[in-house]
Amino acid sequence: MAWKQITALALLATCTDESLTGYGTGRYVLHEIDGTAYSAKAVLELGEDGAISGEAPCNLFSGALQSPYPWFQVGPLAVTRRACPQMREEQVFFASLEEMTLAEVSEGVLILSNEAGREMVFHREP
Repeated sequence: MAWKQITALALLATCTDESLTGYGTGRYVLHEIDGTAYSAKAVLELGEDGAISGEAPCNLFSGALQSPYPWFQVGPLAVTRRACPQMREEQVFFASLEEMTLAEVSEGVLILSNEAGREMVFHREP
């Protein structure tokens, strides 16, 4: 009987999503970068099975996570090509997102960080 339980647990373990999205799907709004309030609106949506998408200040984007949790590495992002007055804020958002290497999800807060001490703090939308 024990071998059946072990087999069932092993099968369940192979089915889990080990990406960040397996630990906190939903929409997260960016509140700050490196301790400074982010003045524009940017949303990161964590979908199923490692899919990410969102809204930068001017453009929509989508892609996939390339590393298991707690590491954070996005693959190439597909980004629309619209211009707007907040292009500088958008550049800061995407440049910062590309530099993030670690993720932590806890109680509705998503923190992306890297070894250099950079940090992006998102809050889950209700």
